[in-house]
Amino acid sequence: MTKQSYNIRNIALDLLMRISDQGGYSHLVIDQMLKKHQLEPRDGGLLTEIVYGTLQRKLTLEYDLNTFIKSNKKIDTWVKWLLYLSFYQMKYLDKVPDHAVIHESVEIAKRKGHKGIANFVNGILRSAQRDGFPDYELINDPVKRVSIETSHPLWLVKRWNQQYGIETTEQMCQTNITHKQVSIRVQPQRITRKQLLSRLEDSHIRVRLSSISEQGLVIEEGNILKDETFQEALFTIQDESSMLVAELMDLKEEMTVLDACSAPGGKATHIAEKMNDSGTVFAYDLHAKKAALVNKKAKELGLTSIQAAQSDARKLQEKHVNHTFDRILIDAPCSGLGVLRSKPDIKYNKTSEDIRKLATIQKEILHHVEPLLKNEGKLMYSTCTVDQEENEEVIKDFLAKHPNYRVDPAFFAELPEILQDSSGRSEWGIQIFPQDINSDGFFMTRLVKDS
Repeated sequence: MTKQSYNIRNIALDLLMRISDQGGYSHLVIDQMLKKHQLEPRDGGLLTEIVYGTLQRKLTLEYDLNTFIKSNKKIDTWVKWLLYLSFYQMKYLDKVPDHAVIHESVEIAKRKGHKGIANFVNGILRSAQRDGFPDYELINDPVKRVSIETSHPLWLVKRWNQQYGIETTEQMCQTNITHKQVSIRVQPQRITRKQLLSRLEDSHIRVRLSSISEQGLVIEEGNILKDETFQEALFTIQDESSMLVAELMDLKEEMTVLDACSAPGGKATHIAEKMNDSGTVFAYDLHAKKAALVNKKAKELGLTSIQAAQSDARKLQEKHVNHTFDRILIDAPCSGLGVLRSKPDIKYNKTSEDIRKLATIQKEILHHVEPLLKNEGKLMYSTCTVDQEENEEVIKDFLAKHPNYRVDPAFFAELPEILQDSSGRSEWGIQIFPQDINSDGFFMTRLVKDS
């Protein structure tokens, strides 16, 4: 065992403890740790894989562990996480031999605990190596089976089953534990999509055209962050579902647009690009630091039409008079249950009460912002969640209270061909599931304000 490989697993254990027990955000603490230790790309990749993978599969690994221990056995939290990350490597990482995983885990147990803990860890891992892991097909209840097999909390699987049925729910949960593809959005004022594609292929980065956005490219192989085109700010990294929001806003040059909940700025900059950097995009975020990120992003991309500032979306009538905007985007604060591939810790931390509170905030934002839209203007509502209470139910409530609004019938005709027959379509908008286009789960709809 090399000291470096031991360090990677020790760092992984430390990260998992910080994320699970201290409430750290997975993507932030992993990024901080990679910068702190300045790991080689290969080691950084293994660390990220172990941490994200173990988090993604936590409930599955917990179920596995319970088959090897007595139910009344008390185990320190760090020992559980050490066993989880060891199980993850043994089950899901083909290139890491079991004997290496067992040896290094026992070494960590010795250094962090004592000989008794090391013997316990050794015994559990050797039992798993000898006997194999449980067969989840033996779980009779399909909802419980999906929960255990895909590591989603039981309450959440039950909820989605009630909303969408077991088939869609299982497909969504299975997709949530797969690797997410990277997609990028070209800055068309700087380079065409065809030109960027050619440059990336010259750098041996394999890409394909997005079927969602004419500015989009999907990375199939290669590290886009290491390419010089990234340093030149010729594109923005953005999920395809997220790209679709600005694509469906029916934007034209010289419009005045409001992005009421803007940070980190992916959609605001896309709006500006779609309008050829003409008109004005007023972008707001509740936090001043996050609003500053929007301005920073606009500057990097060479966009001058964006004005970002701090404000609660529920107080924007203090900044703008009624009938100011041609288009309004409310990319509402939400539970984030559509982005579980990128932020797996979300599924363990959210509750149904959180969803209820967020739906209340979403309704408040819509109600407060709508007077700012011009007559015959269009309002885009989107979330990165897959829960009906935050999506269809919010829109139903809004339309019932605002009879001068309706879902724009042209919205559905403008959907990309790949989504025309989507099961997520309803009279209220479209629910994109992670499995639909291998992207984030998103809801979006476009409302039009009558004269």
